[in-house]
Amino acid sequence: MKNYDYIIVGAGAAGLMMAYRMAKDTFFDNKSILIVDKEKKTQNDRTWCYWENGAGEWDAILHTSWKEIIFDSEFYATQENIAPYQYKMIRSSSFYNKIWDFVATKNNFEFLSSTIKKIEQQNNFALVTTNSTTYKSKHVLNSVVFDKTYLEQTKYPVLKQHFVGWFVEVEQDTFNDSVATFMDFKIQQQGNTRFMYILPLSKKVVLFEYTLFSEDLLAYETYEKAIQNYLAEKGITNYKIIEKEDGIIPMTSYKFWKSNSKNIVNIGTAGGWSKASTGFTFRNTTKKTAVLLDFLKRDKPLNTFHKRNKFWFYDLLMLDVLSKENYLGASLFSRLFKRNKTQQILKFLDDETSFLEDLKIMATMPTSKFLSAFFKRLF
Repeated sequence: MKNYDYIIVGAGAAGLMMAYRMAKDTFFDNKSILIVDKEKKTQNDRTWCYWENGAGEWDAILHTSWKEIIFDSEFYATQENIAPYQYKMIRSSSFYNKIWDFVATKNNFEFLSSTIKKIEQQNNFALVTTNSTTYKSKHVLNSVVFDKTYLEQTKYPVLKQHFVGWFVEVEQDTFNDSVATFMDFKIQQQGNTRFMYILPLSKKVVLFEYTLFSEDLLAYETYEKAIQNYLAEKGITNYKIIEKEDGIIPMTSYKFWKSNSKNIVNIGTAGGWSKASTGFTFRNTTKKTAVLLDFLKRDKPLNTFHKRNKFWFYDLLMLDVLSKENYLGASLFSRLFKRNKTQQILKFLDDETSFLEDLKIMATMPTSKFLSAFFKRLF
């Protein structure tokens, strides 16, 4: 049984971000590190977007960014300059290649292409079992969701951010590539929280993404028909689809970290790092991996890493409301944008506001529904 100082299970955003941070830090130069996944991704398979105040760590690989965003609904519409924030986009191929190229300069990293069967805690170490071999380590960083208990339990609501996107290209300069549409709720809601997410990559190429915050998935053709109808309504008829993407992100305040153990820590979506109220993950992962790196250097038990904060509870209340009345999404987000400065909303959604700032934002939401959810949780 081969032993490694660290094993990273899963080579997605969280796993590779941890590998990158460890490769950059001389503390880990004499540590053996294994990365395990069924494949070594290098091609585009997803798009990550996030907002950031000023320059950031990943700016060198940005595909594009916007200083203005649009929010639109039947209740409220606005176009805002979000300075000092920028809304940023990274295509996954740029991210994958940056990480793999840097990790390749280190001789203490190995990559194993294999299917991971399970990870398990032993007395003072953890085992990672693949379809061919079992590996041993005192530090396993796992980004694969093995335990589906969160889908079976009822204490914490589980919605999903699920979407299908078309990268659409037209022949003439048509689109305003200086502004991104954060949410356009002016589509049929059909009892759910549904919106179109529009990201112009240039004046000729735009990503149109039909997105839902709801419990149940749709038939794939339903997403595509919605995009097709939206384009027709906007008068965009002569176009070609140059790429497609889709995804499902769990939106839940379920305590994923409860399955952390002395020698295993769950990261990324598997660790509850996706923002429960929105599904955004990349920015939170950037911050969490930096904190985890310092934690690893102190060699403390991995089940002491996670620290729950007030934003976990705020997200839980939002999900309690949306899970019972899923159609309310458009009106709730409209109130949020109508009654607060956009920059303050972004700061709040990044878990960076003070308690006083939190109270000001919460005061703009429908009091009765959130108080009802609050007291149900309290008692």
